[in-house]
Amino acid sequence: MASDEVDGARTFRQPGEVYDRFMGRYSRALAPVFADAAGVAAGQRALDVGCGPGALTEVLVDRLGAAAVTAVDPSPPFVASCRGRCPGVDVREGRAEALPADDGTHDVALAQLVLHFVSEPTAAAAEMVRVVRPGGTVAACVWDSSAGMEMLRLYWDAALDVDPEAPDEARTLRFGRPGEIADLFSAAGLGEVEESVLAVSSTYADVDELWTGFLAGIGPAGSHLLGLPEEQRARVRSGVEQRLGGTGGPFTLGATARCAVARRPA
Repeated sequence: MASDEVDGARTFRQPGEVYDRFMGRYSRALAPVFADAAGVAAGQRALDVGCGPGALTEVLVDRLGAAAVTAVDPSPPFVASCRGRCPGVDVREGRAEALPADDGTHDVALAQLVLHFVSEPTAAAAEMVRVVRPGGTVAACVWDSSAGMEMLRLYWDAALDVDPEAPDEARTLRFGRPGEIADLFSAAGLGEVEESVLAVSSTYADVDELWTGFLAGIGPAGSHLLGLPEEQRARVRSGVEQRLGGTGGPFTLGATARCAVARRPA
């Protein structure tokens, strides 16, 4: 990523297994739903933009075969994880704003949970358009962090009680509101733009499992938490527990993503 990357994006340098315990549990559930929305089907060649440890890449491999999939991510640990999980896939280190792929070489380019961490979204959209063939598909989705991503909402609501200046993702990140990805795509010259809402969920054994994910320091929430003094961290955790009703057992949290799918003009 560029030196002016969105705050929190630089924290995506953890091994894939660590990411999986925090956000990967949601991205793996989201991947097949997103692929369905984008119309991914046998015979296509796909590019996974910002592949992370490979949640969407694995789904693309299942549907298209490893030889038909290219994956790109700026994080070396994520590139390594994706290569390990997806043998035969061409996994490349690179930024969404400068994709290491030739013009018109893919039928579909997909960016799952990426656009809100891209420093130059206009450039990223232009790159996704460039790498798909005329008539090809460009698709992206991000969490609706204002209300639809319960895990993050729990954290930020509790954090704001302790630190009113906390960088709530609903306030600081882009593209989680209706029409934002669609507008980006339209400005990039794409047509037939269709928006949808994608819903998934994840179940936790207890609050400890949830809290361990935040303590990994991944993303804006994890980065913010690790920057707090221990006393404030404890108060944030207490606020999360209160919002969960003080449950000592399993619970399930929902997550909603805003999605847009568009076509490159033929």
